[in-house]
Amino acid sequence: MPSEIRHDWRREELLALFDLPLPELLFRAASVHREHFDPAEVQVSTLLSVKTGGCPEDCAYCPQAQRYHTGVDATKLMDTAEVLEKARQAKAAGASRFCMGAAWRSPRDRDIPKVAAMIAGVKALGLETCATLGMLTPQQARALREAGLDYYNHNLDTAPEFYRDIIHTRQYQDRLDTLEHVREAGLKTCCGGIVGMGETREQRAGLLQALANLPAHPDSVPINRLVQVPGTPLAGTAELDPFEFVRTIAVARIAMPRSMVRLSAGREAMSDELQALCFAAGANSIFHGEKLLTTGNPDVERDQALFARLGLRAMPLAQCDDRHGKSTGAGGTVHADITGPAPACGCAA
Repeated sequence: MPSEIRHDWRREELLALFDLPLPELLFRAASVHREHFDPAEVQVSTLLSVKTGGCPEDCAYCPQAQRYHTGVDATKLMDTAEVLEKARQAKAAGASRFCMGAAWRSPRDRDIPKVAAMIAGVKALGLETCATLGMLTPQQARALREAGLDYYNHNLDTAPEFYRDIIHTRQYQDRLDTLEHVREAGLKTCCGGIVGMGETREQRAGLLQALANLPAHPDSVPINRLVQVPGTPLAGTAELDPFEFVRTIAVARIAMPRSMVRLSAGREAMSDELQALCFAAGANSIFHGEKLLTTGNPDVERDQALFARLGLRAMPLAQCDDRHGKSTGAGGTVHADITGPAPACGCAA
């Protein structure tokens, strides 16, 4: 029986999945993955920090918060020409999506035309576009869509009940409101969280419950493994067991069958063997390049070597779009309902 797309997951159901023997959990997750994706294809994205540091928020994990002494200096917004050169390099290295991040609590209206020019330029190169700029108003979300933005990233970070242990300068509802504005603007959502911040297994299940029970499953679900940066409050936190991370990937795949589940921050410290287990558990998206905003990431050559060893290949954007017969709407944005019937080709819409 095909996996059911649900928005009513109970915490105890997800915990029961976490509690399965690992081989059984991997089997279930891999079975769900194969219903909707080619298990040998991995979507590849590149992330560029277009405005680094100086953020007024107090997220306990973040080296870009201005209140922490992490050695990250605040910079101005990059020039569009420099961003486009980075995008060309990313495309040449095999990326199909280019993500632009800015360390803002929320962008000012005067910043939107500058970011829109970057988005339009990256879109013209034939790449999918993604941005993460903090909280958005409905008007800002619409302006980004009109510029050609495909995806907007805004993470929930953790379970609702653990959130106040990590962040005090923004409410959980603020994050949900921005996601609503993004969906209403017709943008795809990229929304996940961070594990290894001292949360319990139940709270990890709570994060996945919050994600899976959104009105629409996120099109991309980045699962970040905490990168402990000296100077942040979470430096020195006990490291998450690698198999627990694999379990989190597997439960995310089962709960959100048609979402891209992405190995995001923390991958630099993962062994090839751990990454292979994550792909077996249903992960099918990565960031590659030398940095994720301000933290390290495996370089392109290492990723290419790992893909070759595992028999994996980068998911071709144009090929997937052609199979689906998709066309761009206003502003060049393609929006697909991932809760609808699966495309016949088996790759993600």
